[in-house]
Amino acid sequence: MTAAEKYLKPEVARQISRLDLRAQFIVKGFLQGLHASPYQGFSVEFSEHRKYAPGDDPHDIDWLVYAKTDKYYVRKYEAETNITGYLTIDLSRSMGYTYEKETTKFDYAVCLAAALCYLMVHQQDPVGLVTFDEKIRASVPPRSKRTQLGTVLSLLANLKPTGKTDVAKCLVQTAAMLRHRSLVMIFSDLLCDVEPVVKSLQRLRHGGHDVILFHILDEAEVEFPFHGICEFEEPESNDRLTVDADSYRRDYLNEIKKFRDTYRQECAQNGVDYVPLHTGMQFDKALTEYLVRRRGR
Repeated sequence: MTAAEKYLKPEVARQISRLDLRAQFIVKGFLQGLHASPYQGFSVEFSEHRKYAPGDDPHDIDWLVYAKTDKYYVRKYEAETNITGYLTIDLSRSMGYTYEKETTKFDYAVCLAAALCYLMVHQQDPVGLVTFDEKIRASVPPRSKRTQLGTVLSLLANLKPTGKTDVAKCLVQTAAMLRHRSLVMIFSDLLCDVEPVVKSLQRLRHGGHDVILFHILDEAEVEFPFHGICEFEEPESNDRLTVDADSYRRDYLNEIKKFRDTYRQECAQNGVDYVPLHTGMQFDKALTEYLVRRRGR
């Protein structure tokens, strides 16, 4: 096992009790493995032109502009500008669920968000934080200072997943807060009606924002490792259901697959990056998938 792999294993990270320290532990491990990663910045999409300067790659010269102006201009990319990021984390009670593990969905989201926060600050892009359940509960304005990671983690370390959720409403509220094109990174289990959430994602995209949806479930919610007669409780309504887990397993697994496939299809149609995860995965899997997709653009 490499040092980076050690840092990124959830069972190792669980040994650290404080969430903020655990998240920094994950960041350290991710950065150790970053040297071999496809990371090349959050965006390489075309933005605008600027005058050619000594040292610029001649391949970037826009010859159509030259034909019109008789001057050399190069294409400027978003990686040369600043893009503002927002870490948008679901704080509802269901995010606090874990089955036979100490890493909840919320803990997992915080560790991912911490690494992404570090990456954005490292390339001097401002990044902020929004947490929500039925409404927006807390926020940190975007900053590109090195101290921003500590500011974000100190707030998250004192939050506990409670209450019901309204993902769609809160994403609409987030969209209304954004004044410039931004990168919105959403961390949620999405245990709510799909259609309103899809409409809120469409609203973000129509506003010109880039959207990454990290769909985080507990490993047990994906694998269904239960047997015999089991009682399940819905965490936000406290409704209970007793079932024979063995006879229920096939139907459940079909439904969870359909649930995730629906989001995958809807996100693909609306230009949203969809990253399905569960808490048994190494933290770098989400980030590697994310970075590969960004590079592919």
